[in-house]
Amino acid sequence: MAEDSATPPYGIADTASNDLLICRPGATIRETLARIERASPNLFQVVLDDERRVLGTVTDGDIRRAMLASMDLDEPVSGCMNTSPRIATQAEADNNEVVIDTSFFLPVVDADGRLVRILTRQRHDGTIGRVLVMAGGFGRRLGDHTKQRPKPLLEVADKPVLEHVLSQLEKAGIPEVHIAVHYLADQIASFVDARANQADIRLINETEPLGTAGALGQLPANLDGPVLVINGDVLTEVDLKALTEFHFRHGYDGTVGAAPYEVDIPYGVLRHDDSGLLTGVDEKPTYQYLVAGGIYLLSPRIIGLVPPDRPVDMPEILELAKRAGFRLGIFPVHEYWRDIGRPDDLKSAYDERKG
Repeated sequence: MAEDSATPPYGIADTASNDLLICRPGATIRETLARIERASPNLFQVVLDDERRVLGTVTDGDIRRAMLASMDLDEPVSGCMNTSPRIATQAEADNNEVVIDTSFFLPVVDADGRLVRILTRQRHDGTIGRVLVMAGGFGRRLGDHTKQRPKPLLEVADKPVLEHVLSQLEKAGIPEVHIAVHYLADQIASFVDARANQADIRLINETEPLGTAGALGQLPANLDGPVLVINGDVLTEVDLKALTEFHFRHGYDGTVGAAPYEVDIPYGVLRHDDSGLLTGVDEKPTYQYLVAGGIYLLSPRIIGLVPPDRPVDMPEILELAKRAGFRLGIFPVHEYWRDIGRPDDLKSAYDERKG
């Protein structure tokens, strides 16, 4: 059934002039990611053969799910594409007989199955209305670095880490930013006052430390949408639009940004069966894990679980949400990510960002 043609539910992207929206099946996942990033705000690719016939589609979410399945980013994108995408004919599109309901884009093909154009509609506007930046920690692991200065004000690439964080949030168009402060809070307050703030920035002063999630209980009541929570000591270029789209497309109550973390074992790791019989040796292997990246998108229902009168850390809130039956998703971060919580991490961030 066609929708009201006076208010069309989609826009049209002409692939003849925008080939950033298409790729070949032999392209690597890494190469396809780069194309998706350049094609933003369109977070997808249509996979074509050499004669421009549609073989499948791949979205930013498809690739992040492939990362959860431990796919190598240098494998062909054909390994994680949707091989049975919804497709419309040119006649259906010309007669306005298509409705983009369960997806945010729709390839249109001619009688021979060749791509003609792509109809697009954004299911969610990709914006987040409110964010909480956790900036109250003591930063004890950084030793002398944080004796006179709070961790979020340590400089990387000639700017405080908090400036990197706030600039990214403002670039994403987030209108309201809350910053939870405690240790050397006056310095952060002075920094915020001196900025040319584009967002409405408000401080939440923790008279006593409330842990990594307690400040959520200090947010305004009657929240009308999910809240982004980000640690004030994390440098990242994560695509917040992709995070939001991922969250809404899957109907999650909470989405956890997960960063890859590698552990090098400097010894031969022994493999054995249940009886203790040696089955093999892996010489100095590297294991990769997904770790909590200090980035969360949480619904008001989850935030309602935060106790208002005591310290609480994020793992406890996530466990409470799981027990309450809420849907929690993992959003792998393939973009730049660096936690500066330790001296070596701070130095690495400085080296990566200088110049």
